[in-house]
Amino acid sequence: MAPHAIGAAHSERIVHDDPRHPLYLGTWKQSKKPDVQGFVYDDFEEPHRKRQKAILNKHPEVRSLYGNEPLTAFIGALATAVQLAVAYKIGCVWTDMHWSVVLAIAYFVGGTLSALYGVIIHEAGHNLVFKMGLLNRLTGLMVNLPMVVPISQSFRRYHLEHHQFQGVEGKDPDLPLDSEVKYIHNNPILKTLWVFCYSAMYVLRGLAMKKTPQRWELINWAFTVFMDVMIVRYMSIRSLAYLAVSVFFGYGMHPGAAHFIQEHYIFRDGQETYSYYGSGNIFYLNIGLHNEHHDFPQIPWTRIYKLRRIATEFYDPLYAHTSWIGVIFLFIASPMQGPQARLVRKYKAHLSGRREYKVPDDRAKSTATKRRDSVIASA
Repeated sequence: MAPHAIGAAHSERIVHDDPRHPLYLGTWKQSKKPDVQGFVYDDFEEPHRKRQKAILNKHPEVRSLYGNEPLTAFIGALATAVQLAVAYKIGCVWTDMHWSVVLAIAYFVGGTLSALYGVIIHEAGHNLVFKMGLLNRLTGLMVNLPMVVPISQSFRRYHLEHHQFQGVEGKDPDLPLDSEVKYIHNNPILKTLWVFCYSAMYVLRGLAMKKTPQRWELINWAFTVFMDVMIVRYMSIRSLAYLAVSVFFGYGMHPGAAHFIQEHYIFRDGQETYSYYGSGNIFYLNIGLHNEHHDFPQIPWTRIYKLRRIATEFYDPLYAHTSWIGVIFLFIASPMQGPQARLVRKYKAHLSGRREYKVPDDRAKSTATKRRDSVIASA
């Protein structure tokens, strides 16, 4: 075949309008049999890139929301200072405080703040805090300081891969491991333990990718180990233990960590990403607006609600959560929920969906309709 013929063949592939337009909901359905141990599969790519284009076609003013929010770094610095102050008090001043009270503080104060650090690391991972990439990485390291384990730079790496390969088997590091599906499944007791230990699950999924640590990940490790040593040296081992337990709570059975379940576990057929519209967004920097975030990862948390108000016709029809506590309860109690309640696609489907289907140009259709109506009216 001649080179121009090959090119023509490739161009002929992209002739179909995406049938999911304009909401980009799928036709797939989750099995109604609770004993099924397997993911739900789809033959299209993820919905967000095309929904972004559809929204921009109709609302080009959304681009004005792109940018950075330096306020995030100030909030992170304040939250870090508060947590370190509490760690100092518990480790050096309140040394005779009963362990039950320490655990309560670790949950309600430390866990709440630790979950907030994750949100700030997320914003910094998308370079939404400062224009300069280096300052975003330093913001991530700053809030990683009271978290005991190195998180920020690995999260940045794997989270961006999650955006690029959402739901793609073997490429999306956010997908549960086969062992999670096999051993946890829909058992409510095991699901409760799974939620408690979700921070460990996140680490194991990253390790399962078997990737060589990058330079900034190594810097993160060195920085965290050094700061842990400094905390023990100038505070106490009790202070470090408080910080570690805080992270365990904040990334586990805590309302501030419920967004990990809320975001992509299936609660409605055909929809693979979910937003949360509740009061928790006030403290947690609108992290619940996950459909909006995946559609426009260029928009910082202070402007993401403006996107929803501009493009209501795209977001109002989508199912959304209103309670993070309700999300955790439903996930544990429902026999249909578990690590297997995720949508997965083959890499081939991911590629073919992008190559062979396009976003219909509603603007062109609208112009053609107006011209037709004008011709009819003048006839």
